[in-house]
Formats: sequence, structure tokens, C-alpha cells
Amino acid sequence: MESLKTDFLLDAKGLACPMPIVRTKKAMNDLQAGQVLEVQATDKGSKADIQAWANSAGHHYLGTIEEDNVLKHYLRKSSNDDSIERKHLNVTSNEALEKKLETNENIVVLDVREEAEYAFNHIPNAVSIPLGELELRLNELKADDEIYVVCRTGNRSDLAAQKLAEKGFDNVINVVPGMSAWTGKLDSLIK
Repeated sequence: MESLKTDFLLDAKGLACPMPIVRTKKAMNDLQAGQVLEVQATDKGSKADIQAWANSAGHHYLGTIEEDNVLKHYLRKSSNDDSIERKHLNVTSNEALEKKLETNENIVVLDVREEAEYAFNHIPNAVSIPLGELELRLNELKADDEIYVVCRTGNRSDLAAQKLAEKGFDNVINVVPGMSAWTGKLDSLIK
């Protein structure tokens, strides 16, 4: 499998509980909000431990992939998404987007989450452009398309929708609450 783009790699191979968690906590403290950490561990219990810790600490557990007896855990550092004030006025719900997708309307779904988040699960045929790369990759989008912007909670997508509107994209819709509550079809790295 092609490796996922992450911001930091933590090698916890050969360590037993509680050391993978101890090292993960320390590594997360050194990351910026929104960055993605890959933790490599051989302790089979680390999957449940890291997932539970991430959820209790408010970080986003993306998933785990096992390769050659090494568990690769992916986590995204909390960015206090809930504290961001929404400003883009054109907003829709997950359910409304799902209905648009079911009727095969000619729309673009733009996923602005980080690459690792997108890899673990995304709306089929969604275009992946992380928020931090959006300005550099505007040429991949057409200004006259109807663009539905998604992220995990609707906050990064709000910022992306604002940016697109500033750049002349007239038909941009922020999808709230986003992937954290998406119940429609998904493409997933984990089958």
C-alpha cells in the first residue's frame, strides 16, 4: 500500500502498554492543530488504547492499518473546530447533499480534510484538496460549477467556501455537519 501523507511519524514498535500511549500523548503535544500523526506499534492492544485515548482527549482517530505485523495508527490533532464562527451564508445539510447525489445532479463535492482523513473514508467521487492547499490548487476547480464543500465538522469547509467565494466561485455550498455525521455512501480505505 502507498503510505499516507502525515506530519509526524512516531515509532512505538516493540513497546508494551502503556508506552505507546505515553509516547503518543507527548508527540501530540508537539503537533499543531490539524496535523496528522502516524503511530507505528506492534502491541496489539494499542489499537483500542489509542482509539479510546484520542476520543477522550478530543483528537480525531482516523483509523488503523496493519502491515507486516505493524499497526499504523493515524490521528489528527484537535483544532477546536467547534469554536470557529461560521460565516459563509450558503449552507446545506448532509441529508440535502445526499439527495443531490442520489439524483445524479451535476455537482462537485470538494473534500477539504487532510489527505489521511480523506483516505480512510470519503464520499464517492469527491475531489480531495486539503484546506491548506486550496489556494494553490484552485485551477483544479471550475468557477461556474455547483460546489459542495465538506470537512469533518463543517468548519474547515466554511473557511474553504469563504475562500472560494472570494476567488469568484459563485455557487459554493458549505455542508454541515460534514463527515462526522455522514450516513450516505462512502469509499473507504478499510473494507
